[in-house]
Amino acid sequence: MGEINIPRDQQVAIAAIDVSELDGLIEQAIREERSGDLHRLALANCGPYIATKLHSFDRALAKHREAKARRKRAETGDALRRAGHDLSFAVGAMKQRLETEQKEAQLFIVDDQIMPPHRFTKHLSVRVSYRWRRTIDDEWMLGSITFVHDVDLRPDYATPVRNRKASAAKQEQDLQDRLYQTWEHLMRGALYSVRDYFREGGEGDKIPDTFQATVDSHSRGLNNYSTQFWRQQP
Repeated sequence: MGEINIPRDQQVAIAAIDVSELDGLIEQAIREERSGDLHRLALANCGPYIATKLHSFDRALAKHREAKARRKRAETGDALRRAGHDLSFAVGAMKQRLETEQKEAQLFIVDDQIMPPHRFTKHLSVRVSYRWRRTIDDEWMLGSITFVHDVDLRPDYATPVRNRKASAAKQEQDLQDRLYQTWEHLMRGALYSVRDYFREGGEGDKIPDTFQATVDSHSRGLNNYSTQFWRQQP
């Protein structure tokens, strides 16, 4: 699954869904208390967001079908209709996102397939590649920016101290886990930062080759603004 782009197979599945047909099948499933016809739309292939809402709808349908008492059926019926609304909304939202991505792809594409290194050090980096053009009649231009961040490994005194000192292997594993989480934060911030820069009309030839991520003055770590390379730096 891509971080900011809908994968191609999910794009095809989402585009194939007819929203009117979907809403009709949801209503039919609620009325008949079974979802057989709904599953022929292959909603499970549309990505985790829609698949999760489909699963919630199926669970709500099963609970409603099993309910016997009038009061209980009223409760499960309301929950089922909410789940149906949520499923329909999810499909609509993903269709709108797909439309936005396809429109943006005429002028810029950010490659979000970034693999983590096998081992981390305190010196983290993420390279984001992209292609862009000013108009759809121009030739594509390629570029990249590398975001770098040096992790502050000084102890966090707000974290409780263990009574028993961990082994060297456990300490190394804890460090790798911490660095991986920070790298993921850096990676996600980098991708969204480049995408948002283009969305706001930025030009690729003004993106720097490298950018030192800024850190939060309080936590000494990354925050939501750390990778915004176009902001005025203090």
